Amino acid sequence: MAGSEPVTSPDQHKPGHRKAGRIGAVLTALALLAMICGNHEGRVEDIWLVGLAALLLVIVIGDAVLRRNGLRS
Repeated sequence: MAGSEPVTSPDQHKPGHRKAGRIGAVLTALALLAMICGNHEGRVEDIWLVGLAALLLVIVIGDAVLRRNGLRS
């Protein structure tokens, strides 16, 4: 079977849609922030939700800046 098709690794395949990934990350961050309005009593959950949402947004913004400056392909 390997003789009929070239053997490639996953990183050689065409990458996914960057814009869809960015939109998905922003929507996920918004969903995390929406979970703050819940029926939990402690504030530890709020800290985790805000922290994870902030981390996602920092990654998206950092990726956009690196691509704009040409440091990432």
